[in-house]
Amino acid sequence: MSGIRPRIIPCLLLRGNGLYKTVRFKNPVYVGDPINTVRIFNEKEVDEVVLLDFEASRNNRPPDFEKIGEIASEAFMPMSYGGGVTTVEQAKRILALGVEKIILNSAAVETPGLVSELATAVGSQSVVVAVDAKRNLFGRYQMSWKNTEKSKATHPVQWAQEVCALGAGEILLNLVDRDGTVQGYDLELIREMAAAVSVPVVACGGAASNQDLAAALKAGASGAAAGSMFVFHGKHRAVLISYPAPAEIDSLRL
Repeated sequence: MSGIRPRIIPCLLLRGNGLYKTVRFKNPVYVGDPINTVRIFNEKEVDEVVLLDFEASRNNRPPDFEKIGEIASEAFMPMSYGGGVTTVEQAKRILALGVEKIILNSAAVETPGLVSELATAVGSQSVVVAVDAKRNLFGRYQMSWKNTEKSKATHPVQWAQEVCALGAGEILLNLVDRDGTVQGYDLELIREMAAAVSVPVVACGGAASNQDLAAALKAGASGAAAGSMFVFHGKHRAVLISYPAPAEIDSLRL
């Protein structure tokens, strides 16, 4: 999307009081304390951070406002939050804690009108819809939600167009089959998604290198998000919080 400054975004998965990382949305591995992690990313001057409570919606649990507030109070960069948000009142409460954008996923699927209600209440610029995309047994794209426990044949791009028409101001494209695999992004789907909607698209799932981040941006994404790349190091996947140096970030945006 022209005119949008490309962003490189750490994606952090919250579970209780800790941060975890998954592979294809399964088998969560403990990474560390969210407060300490956010402080490290502050020092590295990251563009933005995404915080997802990946069990809240699946367990029909509301957001942990206290924990979100603790993390947001330490974040010196814009922060987006998703997980368990089902009402406008909850979203407003989270935004009041210092979070910049609300991410809807399961709630958008199960109650599409919430997208419009939230866009009217707080503005489209604060409403992100996460689109979890995966391939079925026949290799066709389909959308899923609640950590892939539920899915249907609707193409992710079609769903993204529908939520954009409802008022979503950004799409977080979660590439389920690439999540945690460090095998690179699904550039084909990123290109298709970016060409089909008029709002920024942030791609997430599969990044292993700066080259992968650059490839996602070149494919049309307005932002390239990653988890494993920023929290694991080496073939043994030792926990190490990292982020490209400023000069590297600038080169990715060219």
